[in-house]
Amino acid sequence: MQKIEQKGFVIYPEFLDRTAQESMVADLRACLSVAPLFHPVTPRGKPMSVRMSAAGRFGWVTDRKGYRYEERHPDGMVWPPIPDSVQAVWDAVSGVTRAPECCLINWYGEGARMGMHQDRDEADFSCPVVSVSLGDEGLFRMGNPERGGKTESIWLRSGDVVVMGGDARLAYHGVDRIKFGTSTLLPKGGRINLTLRVVTGQTAP
Repeated sequence: MQKIEQKGFVIYPEFLDRTAQESMVADLRACLSVAPLFHPVTPRGKPMSVRMSAAGRFGWVTDRKGYRYEERHPDGMVWPPIPDSVQAVWDAVSGVTRAPECCLINWYGEGARMGMHQDRDEADFSCPVVSVSLGDEGLFRMGNPERGGKTESIWLRSGDVVVMGGDARLAYHGVDRIKFGTSTLLPKGGRINLTLRVVTGQTAP
């Protein structure tokens, strides 16, 4: 299994072949039929350029109340289970025994981006965040545990997987832009990014 390491981020190019990608997209469409994509806003009221949903026990939401995990979609329904096809990626690359409790589903249309940020709303930083790219290419920027400093970028293609653990677990990262129309996986174009994460802390034995 080929892998690339940059700034502590572990990247598995072409981890999923085309058949596996198509099967995963079908599984995600089933999730979104239960918990549709919604358009989040920041605590300051600024709309984000991505649309999102989730699967698993928790979903990550942002609105005027702040950033947080919730057990229900903003429209009130319980999030659907994480598909087996997605869980299998976590099992293969995460290196931990804990199961993911959230699969965030971000959809990037033409012109969408994600600013530099840390994933730090979780209680257990010993577990990595695992990212799956589907559809159009996205320019992924990798930073440092502190804001600022030298960054590195890589184009993530459909089927690529990234593991953010160890020194990269709290590193700033973002998506500067997508290269719209570079993949035929999604009929109308765009990019789906899945991020799997453990949300709660370890329970006492």
